[in-house]
Amino acid sequence: MASQPPTNPTTPAASALGDTTPPRVMAIFAHPDDVEFICSGTIARFVTSGYRVQYVLATSGDKGSDDPAATPEYLVATREAEQLAAARILGVEEVTFLRHHDGEVEVSIPFRRELAKVIREGRPDIVLTFDPWQRYQIHPDHRAVGQTALDAVAAARDHMYYPDQLTDGLSEHRVHNVYFFATDNPNYYVDITAHMETKLAAVRAHTSQVKSEATLEWIRARARAAGQEIGVEYAEAFHYLPMMRPPALKRLPNW
Repeated sequence: MASQPPTNPTTPAASALGDTTPPRVMAIFAHPDDVEFICSGTIARFVTSGYRVQYVLATSGDKGSDDPAATPEYLVATREAEQLAAARILGVEEVTFLRHHDGEVEVSIPFRRELAKVIREGRPDIVLTFDPWQRYQIHPDHRAVGQTALDAVAAARDHMYYPDQLTDGLSEHRVHNVYFFATDNPNYYVDITAHMETKLAAVRAHTSQVKSEATLEWIRARARAAGQEIGVEYAEAFHYLPMMRPPALKRLPNW
């Protein structure tokens, strides 16, 4: 079983230090439904634990259909509405669509700059994104988003990067921790047993993508397999990357 990040029992809780601000989580992903399929049980658990969650989508899924009659404009409108519906089910506070074209997201300085600004504006304590080192990931958007999100986390914390962004009260921002989903090398598991039905309800909101109950059974089977790794009914797996030494106070609890 993969190990979880160590917990320091002597570390005081944030509230004990007088910080009553709810921790903020930003999930940076490629397409509507990515997070719902992969890690929305964890999102639901964040929300019920008092965290504030923001979604950032690189695309609006404008090529995500095998219907020859579907147009990109129709898909954008449909899939953005589905994503907003799923976010409401989970309790996500904010959804940001960057509206790049599906299948055309690239690792680039302009994209890094864009994500660095989003991070500086949203000021998350925790970022969730694709593991850019996942082997044999064939979707270029997934690879590009994971790599660029991590690059943007590094850039956002340094005032020397993109200083033109630092106006009107906007400042550099340091993310405390990154959790990679869709990873080949999990070292952190989240028990989502109590949130599995919420996860499935959020997946069902993507009606243009979910065509049968078989899809939901596949999702349930994946969560069950992850749960076996830590002896619970359902779980989701991540690779945990602390961005500060020692790990910051506002990292995930020892779930």
